[in-house]
Amino acid sequence: MRKKSSLELAYGRFRSTFVATIVFSFFTNLLMFVGPLYMLQIYDRVLASRNEMTLIMISVIAIALLLSYGLLEFTRSRLLVRAGMQFDEVLANPVFHRVVKQQTAMPGGNAQIALSDIDRVREFMTGQGILAFFDAPWVPLFLALCFAFHPWLGIVATIGAAIIFALAITNEFATRNVLQDASNAAQGANHFVSTTMQNAEVIRALGMEKQLTKRWLDKHDDVLVHQAKASDRAGSIMASSKFIRMSLQVAILGTGAYLAIQQLISPGIMIAASIVMGRALAPVEQAVGQWKQFVNARSSHKRLKQLFDTIADQEERTELPEPKGNLKVEQLFATVPGTRDALLRGISFSIEAGEVLAIIGPSGSGKTSLIRHLVGAKAPAAGAVRLDGTEMHHWDPDKLGRFIGYLPQDVKLFGGSVAENISRFEDEPEDADIVAAATLSGAHDMVQTLSNGYETNVGDGGMFLSGGQRQRVGLARAVYRSPSLVVLDEPNSNLDSEGEKALMSCIQHLKDMGKTVILVTHKTNLLALTDKTLMLMNGTVEKFGPTSEFFKKPQATASGVTGAVSAHGTGQAPSKAAETVPAVVQLSPSGQAGRSS
Repeated sequence: MRKKSSLELAYGRFRSTFVATIVFSFFTNLLMFVGPLYMLQIYDRVLASRNEMTLIMISVIAIALLLSYGLLEFTRSRLLVRAGMQFDEVLANPVFHRVVKQQTAMPGGNAQIALSDIDRVREFMTGQGILAFFDAPWVPLFLALCFAFHPWLGIVATIGAAIIFALAITNEFATRNVLQDASNAAQGANHFVSTTMQNAEVIRALGMEKQLTKRWLDKHDDVLVHQAKASDRAGSIMASSKFIRMSLQVAILGTGAYLAIQQLISPGIMIAASIVMGRALAPVEQAVGQWKQFVNARSSHKRLKQLFDTIADQEERTELPEPKGNLKVEQLFATVPGTRDALLRGISFSIEAGEVLAIIGPSGSGKTSLIRHLVGAKAPAAGAVRLDGTEMHHWDPDKLGRFIGYLPQDVKLFGGSVAENISRFEDEPEDADIVAAATLSGAHDMVQTLSNGYETNVGDGGMFLSGGQRQRVGLARAVYRSPSLVVLDEPNSNLDSEGEKALMSCIQHLKDMGKTVILVTHKTNLLALTDKTLMLMNGTVEKFGPTSEFFKKPQATASGVTGAVSAHGTGQAPSKAAETVPAVVQLSPSGQAGRSS
């Protein structure tokens, strides 16, 4: 039997509430007869008999019934609100998990809109829009009462309901595509703004504000055009609905007056029929008014369903022992997200626990893409990445994260304190572990100079810290609790000489502890710490082997080899001379390339 997804479970919890709400709706709609029946008794009994006691009694009964109506309405609304909270509780965590997974698989895909989709669906299912749909099935009851008063009154009310319902259908077909286009355009404009504002400093420094403002205005104007078009169509339909609604009141009263003149009905029935018809048309008219919210909720539901169909629920995984750090890559292939263009082709290598691997190569060779696969942030298009023999996606992601340290090239911190970022926002971290990680990474002394030490707020993205400070805190986060596998992408790109010394000391210490370290670097001084080196060229392995043997080239000069490594670092391919001139190059303890005889 297929296991239900979290989306189906969330809707399943709502189903029982829907049933209860429908039952309450039946009784609330029955109690809506109180008004017309009260008016009928006033006109036909009280005014005719002039009996004050009759007036008092029917008024007391009417108020008691209306009080019951109010309590039922309150209960119905409260049920929906509580069900909405349960809906959010069941769905919020799985959706966030899928958004993160989809965003890593396809950066820039605006996956985070799914988090807003939950709110749109919940607001519709707990608001007036859904209540209008619950009340709509009871419209035939009110039309039947109009027919009971007199067939002509029933015909007028039925024609009115049919016309307003037809307007609702017209509204749907007239605005569906336009509203969808407006929604897509709005998402594009908002995404453009959010990504552009991340580079506000560049915009100001390079005088790009006018150009980017023009681009945003073009996208914004596109949103306004579609929204105006949809609003114009919906507005004309709403205006027609109001005209027809008021005309129907005239028609029902006119017909009732004619029938009263002919003594076919009493004046009380005429007034009661007007009230009943108004109540019959109210849910239909409300549905027309709430149609835009319904369309938005429907679009959100489709996106959520597509998200859950695309990304399955996270399976419960058997908890595996802490890995030692043996890493093996087998015929790894990777593609550009959303395309079939290859980023990595047939990558294979392995390193043992406690080894340090350097990944080098020119810009665009696939280094960053490779390490994203090594830490499990990306799923291979083909092949496998194995940690201690187990494929990355076979590990529980939350548990695996404790054993992996990752420092991306563009270090992003999260809004909170330095201590919270280093501890990866654990609920109850040990202060000793935080300080130990900062000390290991060489960040402890730097943190002490901050305004509030470890409690200093780093700001969103770490905006309150310099690039070097962010990199040191990011390194401390990577080595928090001494993970088995530490992957560093350009770890010294923003460090000064003191920071580089601390980094080298950190790598050496991790190596002494038996931890596996992988680093992407363009600088030769870090190569002295590595056991193996992997060179990538155009997404394939150009060369892989021990670092001590890696640069042995016949008749090559020390400067020639160093230039080759530097050329890779600057995104330029090494010269033919550098590759073919024989020489034996050794790396001195200081990390500088030197020639051996």
